[in-house]
Amino acid sequence: MHIIRAFILASLVTAPAFAQAPAVPQAPPAPPVVPPGGTNDPFPTPINTTDGVITVNFTEFAVIPDVAGGEAPRMNTLVDEPGTRRLFVNTMRGQIYSVSYDGKAVAEYLDINAAGWGVNVNFQGSERGFQSIAFHPQFSQRGTPGYGKFYTHTDTANVTAKPDFVPSGTGRTHDTVLLEWTAKDPAGATYDGAAPREMFRVAHPFGNHNGGQIAFNPLARPGGADFGLLYVGFADGGSGGDPYNHGQNLASAFAKILRIDPLGRNSANGQYGIPASNPFVKDGKDETLGEIYAYGVRNPQRFSWDAKTGTMYVADIGQNMVEEISPVTAGGNLGWNTWEGSFKFLGRGGVGTENQRGEAGLIYPIAEYDHRDPLIQRAAVTGVYVYRQTAVKALANKIIFGDNPTGEVFYVDADNVPKGGQESIRRIMFNDKGMSKTLLQLIREKNAAAGKPAAPRVDLRLGVGPQGQLFVMNKRDGIIRMIAP
Repeated sequence: MHIIRAFILASLVTAPAFAQAPAVPQAPPAPPVVPPGGTNDPFPTPINTTDGVITVNFTEFAVIPDVAGGEAPRMNTLVDEPGTRRLFVNTMRGQIYSVSYDGKAVAEYLDINAAGWGVNVNFQGSERGFQSIAFHPQFSQRGTPGYGKFYTHTDTANVTAKPDFVPSGTGRTHDTVLLEWTAKDPAGATYDGAAPREMFRVAHPFGNHNGGQIAFNPLARPGGADFGLLYVGFADGGSGGDPYNHGQNLASAFAKILRIDPLGRNSANGQYGIPASNPFVKDGKDETLGEIYAYGVRNPQRFSWDAKTGTMYVADIGQNMVEEISPVTAGGNLGWNTWEGSFKFLGRGGVGTENQRGEAGLIYPIAEYDHRDPLIQRAAVTGVYVYRQTAVKALANKIIFGDNPTGEVFYVDADNVPKGGQESIRRIMFNDKGMSKTLLQLIREKNAAAGKPAAPRVDLRLGVGPQGQLFVMNKRDGIIRMIAP
């Protein structure tokens, strides 16, 4: 099998069909010790790199400026605010930029890390920082409860305040806070409101696996049960292997996707609401958190909804073996840390080879890939978006996701949804003057043109525009690229 992998990897380097990006310059990690009955290579047949490849056109839509010293802005999320006809992009350091629908006007809207706000964003390392932003669906509608309101999810170095949620073990490296901001004039060029209101605070035991995406379901309509409810992704607290067993603990906020009513007040701290329709609303019989919508996730950095089916999908970053794209349902259990993807989790050394997808009642991935694939080298899944538009015909009805470090972009069929594994995964490449390139290649060429060192990795992010346009971001060159017809 190692001979087959070597042959395939050599073919990738020499094949004339695509201009491949150079390998990410890093020493390979030492292979973990595989437990009895396990494997550290659950998908020995590599991702198919030649069949079904889609090469898309793109434009350099907008540029977010570098920070002091020429460092790239580390873009993290992009969201559309249709009422004011603007896109908003947040960076890990704390800035929010507004971007016009044509991409020509880019301006700083708010720096949540400015001293006057007292937020004190902790952007230490590669994972901590300003994680996500979400605008209430009534943001621009005067006279409504959500008028002018938007929400930020950020790691903070301020750990003096009492947390609302704590880990099941010791340690407090930093906190993650969910904040509500209220603009006086939602259409204003810059934020003109007061200091934010803290909704809840989570004490993190370790420095990695922090708060993730926050979002309102864009398919929900006024009067509907899901309208105005905020989904909040939370990782398992960090370290490795979920040492405090948060994943299956329904009394813990870690390793969950929460759903709250930001305008309600029936939570334990009185700062937000717990929807009565949530699957684990407290009945007084146990300590289960009513905020929980789904559980058993490891690091659910990105999620979205299929506009055709309404299905919610999450990109859940794996431990050492398996990256997964999975559906999310109310009350659903995605298995962590008992399962990693379709396999029993046996610790850092491997996953079980027996009884795959064998536990009844769990939600298993629709697509997954392993860390030893020659295309990946280092893995952390990101995305995810179901493209239901027709502007880019080749992408119609595809579930699109990617690999965070390498910047590889993938798809699977959205109507004939696969049932796990990586056999159905296919690549998306970028057409640059007639040559098919990876995102890492495009970024390194921009680095060279700017006289900067070549990026060692991509840190891929996806965003969606008002007509479902797909935007591709990264933390290495500040350019928002739009996939174009």
